[in-house]
Amino acid sequence: MDNLLLPVLFALGAALSNALATVLQRKAALSVPRSDGLRAGLMLDLVRRPVWLAGILAVVAAAVCQAVALATGPLTIVQPLFVLELPLALIIASLLLKRHLPARGWVAVSAVVAGLGIALFAASPSGNRTHVPLDRWVLALALCLGIVVVLVLTAVRRPEGGARAACFGAATAIAYALTAALMKASMHILDDGGITAFLTAWQTYAFAVVGAGALFLLEHAMQAGPLVASQPALTLGDAGVSLALGITLYEEHVRSGWWLLPEVLGIALVAVGVFMLSRLPIARSVVAPDSESQAGASVP
Repeated sequence: MDNLLLPVLFALGAALSNALATVLQRKAALSVPRSDGLRAGLMLDLVRRPVWLAGILAVVAAAVCQAVALATGPLTIVQPLFVLELPLALIIASLLLKRHLPARGWVAVSAVVAGLGIALFAASPSGNRTHVPLDRWVLALALCLGIVVVLVLTAVRRPEGGARAACFGAATAIAYALTAALMKASMHILDDGGITAFLTAWQTYAFAVVGAGALFLLEHAMQAGPLVASQPALTLGDAGVSLALGITLYEEHVRSGWWLLPEVLGIALVAVGVFMLSRLPIARSVVAPDSESQAGASVP
């Protein structure tokens, strides 16, 4: 258990930093012109917003914490802890906006925390392989990136709304999970071979490229539709895909048999909590406030 303390603490630090980044970036994303498709100029508009830049600094802090967590602990423990981002983001938003979470909000937060605790305790993830054969990477990259492409193409063909947001959210989730898997590999390379090996490893550049792509998709998911559509896909998708990658790439293990019952119960509690949080008025005000959603003019 002591061996898991460090990765758990840094994973929680990453979740907190990402939650802060979410609040700042979502406010910035809705202050720029919208578009019906992918728009490269979106990033140029955002970089001029100080709030978005502050969010990027929080993303950097989260990345450092996540790198340490992945270098010292299993992917199947580190990434599921990121489901705490949404509860933390809404708590931070309530403090910044000087608004209190309603009682049902705290019930939802409790459901997410309790569900995550039950699921992780029942699964009891173990294993921390440091080397993944290239053939496994080829299969994982082809499958994950292929699904991302399909989801993005589906999203851009949909009008603004729940389906579009869900597709972008799911695509972002897969990209984030793949980024984490690649980051874990590069951190082990850094630990084993030093900075030269790190800078010459393909995994280092792959996680940078995929991570940048995930950020790009996230910005479009924020504008695509309601939080109740994008956030569950993003939150649960990241944890689920990370679990699959941890098992298939890094040969990490989770308990099966009758332990599947509490694992499913925990996942169900997390899902219910995430949906409840996504429907809160404060969540909608952070993601799509009326004043800001009207401020951004539509771009063809």
